[in-house]
Amino acid sequence: MSDRYTFCIEKKTLHFKVPAKTSRGEYTTRKICLIYLSDGERTGVGECAPLPDLSCDAMSDEKYESLLNAHCGNFCLTGEIDYDGMRDYPSMLFGLETAVLDIRGKKVDGRTLLFDTAFSRGEVGIPINGLVWMGNYEEMLQRIEEKLEKGFRCVKLKIGAIDFEKELDLVKRIRDRFSFHEVELRLDANGAFKYEEALYKLELLSQYAIHSIEQPIRAGQWAYMAELCRESPLPIALDEELIGVNDPETKRLMLNIIKPRYIILKPSLHGGMSGCREWIDLARDMGIGSWITSALESNIGLNAIAQFASSVYGDKIVMPQGLGTGQLFEDNIPMGLEIIGDRLRLTCRQ
Repeated sequence: MSDRYTFCIEKKTLHFKVPAKTSRGEYTTRKICLIYLSDGERTGVGECAPLPDLSCDAMSDEKYESLLNAHCGNFCLTGEIDYDGMRDYPSMLFGLETAVLDIRGKKVDGRTLLFDTAFSRGEVGIPINGLVWMGNYEEMLQRIEEKLEKGFRCVKLKIGAIDFEKELDLVKRIRDRFSFHEVELRLDANGAFKYEEALYKLELLSQYAIHSIEQPIRAGQWAYMAELCRESPLPIALDEELIGVNDPETKRLMLNIIKPRYIILKPSLHGGMSGCREWIDLARDMGIGSWITSALESNIGLNAIAQFASSVYGDKIVMPQGLGTGQLFEDNIPMGLEIIGDRLRLTCRQ
């Protein structure tokens, strides 16, 4: 037993500079909870940021805070994270994992090494994709131009909000200017396609050398998704499909049935850092690729996810990760994260 830890929880609301549109709706604000964990000498902070109507642990604010307090209190009593008891609460688990790593991590040049990697030490950057949010045709075209001008060589387009023919034209415009050797294109449909039309749309998109498409149809249709993964001319990546699948055997079963080319991991949604490691290890054993992305966290969560990615994939990450969300908020929390070209770098904490 341990009585040396204490904690408090702070609620914050972040404001988007520009509304973030997905096929599920539009975000203008982002509610988060920050866990401050203290051992009497040092304080660690972690971010809990469930997404409404998407996270498996999304619930009323009152219930969420009550459960979070209980799990943090349990850690303070035992000095150990109850991983099995928190499996179904990934955003809470991620926040607590981060706070514990922060309080126990080595301090170097004003930063805390949650993981002792070259990225965490500020020696190298992590390649990231340039994220182009949904919007009307003109908005998306302008955002694509901006990402390319900034030096991004992997661009991810969220599609499914405007007419498909216009989205197809956007993809064509990029390919008219840049070959697949120059710019890697990723698409994220967020489950927007109907199963009956999905394969036809994937065939039309495939002529433009697309790296992959995330979640073409809505989650929970394992048989349909498995058929698409077999028949699609485009590599399919699973994202929302993984949400709420927290038991290791169910994870293995799902991957065996669907057999995607890639899985995309978000610690806040997919089991915290420990749950994501499970997913990645299972996928690797099956020859399935993966990468890690943020889920609209503040820089506190983004810092933890980036350091986690550098720990999982090593100091020489080649595949671009989805870690370019730190500049979305008007009132983000300074953490020394900086995008230089198409790489995320960590400098001294501000």
